Amino acid sequence: MIRAFDAFSLPLLRWFDPEDAHRLAIQGLRLLPRVPPRPDDPKLAVRAFGLNFPNPLGMAAGFDKSAEVPDALLRLGFGFVEIGSVTPKPQDGNPRPRLFRLERDEAVINRMGFNNDGGDAVLRRLANRAHLSGIVGVNVGANKDSVDRVADYVKLIETFAPVASYFTVNVSSPNTPGLRNLQQAGALDDLLAKVIDAQERVRQNAGDSPVLLKIAPDLTLNELDDVVHIARSRRVDGMIVGNTTIARSSSLREQNRAKEQGGLSGRPLFRLSTRMVAETYVRAEGAFPLIGVGGIDSGGAALTKIRAGASLIQLYSSLIYKGLGLVDDIKRDLASTLLRTGRASLAEIVGADAATITAEDWPV
Repeated sequence: MIRAFDAFSLPLLRWFDPEDAHRLAIQGLRLLPRVPPRPDDPKLAVRAFGLNFPNPLGMAAGFDKSAEVPDALLRLGFGFVEIGSVTPKPQDGNPRPRLFRLERDEAVINRMGFNNDGGDAVLRRLANRAHLSGIVGVNVGANKDSVDRVADYVKLIETFAPVASYFTVNVSSPNTPGLRNLQQAGALDDLLAKVIDAQERVRQNAGDSPVLLKIAPDLTLNELDDVVHIARSRRVDGMIVGNTTIARSSSLREQNRAKEQGGLSGRPLFRLSTRMVAETYVRAEGAFPLIGVGGIDSGGAALTKIRAGASLIQLYSSLIYKGLGLVDDIKRDLASTLLRTGRASLAEIVGADAATITAEDWPV
């Protein structure tokens, strides 16, 4: 059914403006039959952040910003879904057009600006599915006009703790002015201290809600040293590496479209994001697991990201070009690799190539 859906929908959606196509995709997922996914190969199961993931492949934040279809995505075979970014107040985001396809590069540029329905609406939707199984993380951000952005994060942790499988503290979107400044050492330490304090306050009534930090792939290695040191000292549960990039490689084919302001995702981000996974992995020294994001569009790319140091992986942009069948393709390839190499689980290969990757020339 998924193959047939892809064959019909992918050419059709290309005729639409990218943001309109995205809206149609959300509506289409609402109509999918409520059929449970096929059970995953047990070898694909991952234990991370105190949670049991049926497989390592997640839908990245940005697709289902307001928690409209998390269970439909889980039924497609994702091991987990991350909704958001959610802000306390509803937010329209930046003016349109703000989403662009780079077809020949299999890439996307977005400058959405944290458009979402706001904390109250998203909370209602997640509360309505609280009786269902499946790991649904909540990616939290600050309103553009907030006078106290740290307070926004704290409020969202306190609000969503009863319904969030985990939290992602997003300080790395390039589309909210000044947000990435929260990655600077002093600001990040203050933010994480208050977020972790909020996590502890709600633990007794809401249970454990792991907190992850999502960073940009554009950090310098000195900045990464500071970020990982602070994440370890504040005892975050994990990191996501990484968000979209503001860099533009000269190898991009769609050079005119590449001039659009915003964050670049998709295939051209793969080498940089994978290098940053490896650099983060060697600095974390096993203190917490990583989720690797950026340019994953095949089983081979997923395997490379895992061997660089990612215990879990996420994708989004590649679905625009490869379709929903990519989910099963990646899981099948990973399971075949484990069978062929005699491995019992993916945990045995996490970070296997990290040292080698960090010794290579810097990707350009």
